[in-house]
Amino acid sequence: MEENFNKHMGGKLKMRRLALGLTQTKVAKAINVTFQQIQKYEKGINGVSSIRLLQLSNYLKVPINYFFEDYEEYRDNTNKLGDTPRSVNYDFLVKIYSELTLEQKSKLQKLLTDNIANTKTA
Repeated sequence: MEENFNKHMGGKLKMRRLALGLTQTKVAKAINVTFQQIQKYEKGINGVSSIRLLQLSNYLKVPINYFFEDYEEYRDNTNKLGDTPRSVNYDFLVKIYSELTLEQKSKLQKLLTDNIANTKTA
């Protein structure tokens, strides 16, 4: 389980880092580790301590649960607790949307419009 989570978390870290256009070196400096450590996190070789996870969450401007989203065991546990695993964090979505360029916003709008149109015809 731990190895699978490390890979999952590493993938989420890499996806967010790339979405923000950050290098491994820049992220590493921000949380006071080497870029090699970021590489190991992203590959799932090393686990991330709770304090590093908090630092990454703050630096990458995501809630901590971002790293757990879509992780099967996390979903299973939230279902057992009666929580909805897909609760929408609107503040987070608004913040991310506000950081998009006009071109990115246009592409997102087209993607959403096309997706809605495809859903209605299906």
